[in-house]
Amino acid sequence: MRVRDKRLLAAIVAVAVFVAWVVWPANPGIHFHALGLSIDRDIKVRQGLDLSGGVQVLLEADVPASEAVTREQMDAARAIAENRVNALGVVEPNVQCVGNRRILVELPGVADPDEAVQALRGTGLLEFIDVGSIDLEPGTVVKTTARSAAAAVETESPIPEVPPTTAATPLATPESTPSAPAADVTPTAAGGDATATPSAPVQETIPAPTPDEPVYRTVLTGKDLKSVSLGTDEYGKPQIDFVLNPEGAKVFAEHTRANVGKFLAITLDGVVISCPQIQTGITEGQGRITGKFTLAEARALVVQLKYGALPVPLKVVERRTVGPTLGQDSVARTTRAGVIGLVVVLLFMLIYYRLPGALADLALIMYAMVTFALFKLIPVTLTLPGLTGFLLSVGMAVDANILIFERMKEELRHGRSLGSAIEAGFSRAWTSIRDSNLSTLITCCILFWFGSTYGASAVKGFAVTLFLGVVVSMFTAVTVTRTFIRAAFALMGEPLREKPWLLGV
Repeated sequence: MRVRDKRLLAAIVAVAVFVAWVVWPANPGIHFHALGLSIDRDIKVRQGLDLSGGVQVLLEADVPASEAVTREQMDAARAIAENRVNALGVVEPNVQCVGNRRILVELPGVADPDEAVQALRGTGLLEFIDVGSIDLEPGTVVKTTARSAAAAVETESPIPEVPPTTAATPLATPESTPSAPAADVTPTAAGGDATATPSAPVQETIPAPTPDEPVYRTVLTGKDLKSVSLGTDEYGKPQIDFVLNPEGAKVFAEHTRANVGKFLAITLDGVVISCPQIQTGITEGQGRITGKFTLAEARALVVQLKYGALPVPLKVVERRTVGPTLGQDSVARTTRAGVIGLVVVLLFMLIYYRLPGALADLALIMYAMVTFALFKLIPVTLTLPGLTGFLLSVGMAVDANILIFERMKEELRHGRSLGSAIEAGFSRAWTSIRDSNLSTLITCCILFWFGSTYGASAVKGFAVTLFLGVVVSMFTAVTVTRTFIRAAFALMGEPLREKPWLLGV
């Protein structure tokens, strides 16, 4: 056995041990605190709405049918809704546009539909706040005067309770923006120029501020922005140009003139997204933000500033609680069918192909472990269509081994030696395996695009699990199986030559 094959076999064993640890149901997760690093990561299966239960809310643009609603407006409203439900700490919420006027919100693990509706009615307020000499880090949770006033008004006028049946309740449309990558901003010149460098994005789940934290004064809100656009600086890099309305420009000029050298933080829903320092009075009512952010980050921030409020009013046209009972029953049946199918495939490979079949069975078991480990590590939210895609990919993984073994048997029948027949079986079957799997991967990409574009989450989940399964199967069916067969040939070469029936011939 060549040194390269020995190293490859050792690597395969190491991978098998690692993925076995990952798929272990009682896995404690990754908790590492040393060498200046702090990693806390739970490794567990994430289930979708149809498996774990939860809340499903359907929103619709609350405008007359004769009034046009653009795709850009619905995309911005979807981003705002997603930003609001993230505050619930829901694992893998699904917020997507359905058609031209509707948004579907699915929240796995949420048992109370009123909680979801309240989150969608959240304030979503964009503010410019006076923080004095404090340079707040992006992601810091703060209290502001505007949010405190809004909370007081909401307490005095509570939101009416939504009935459990299908309803058409208009959503409040205060200032709101979708989440975008946070940036550290430092002005560089008069007139509102600033330099921004990307930093860590705002976390989805943010702890509430403690009662003893200060309340910062709100200078401006998103409603004071007249226009926001994407431009380029003198070096051709993306920048964000903004213009304030007359009232906002006046307030902004007075504040910046009186607070040179201090910080003016920009917050979204009480979370700091940037904290520029005022270097000079900004009296023109306009400015720009330039820096090292990418074009995608600049576009995200433009959308965040441009749509401070919902671009179109939304109403709740349907809400329902999805119980997990149906999902658990379906999972049990799917699991039973998958186990039966896997056992039948393993027995077929063992009986028909003998020793190569037994080695292929080992590779197939490793394939299942690697794929499921990826589902937990990425993570992939498993739904019933996703489980179907995974089970389908198991059969496709066996297809590659069948092509290889049949080609190997043909070479042996033509009188080739055992070693050359093994190598020829893998090398000459590879083109067929590559082309067939490539066509499947292209189909998965088309299905994923279809599911993302038209709101077919079931199709999207099926495409993701099938794609991962096919990619892993190409590795296990070719690399792992070939390494196992080479190792078996090196250990028992002579008995294999004398007993070709062990190879299914």
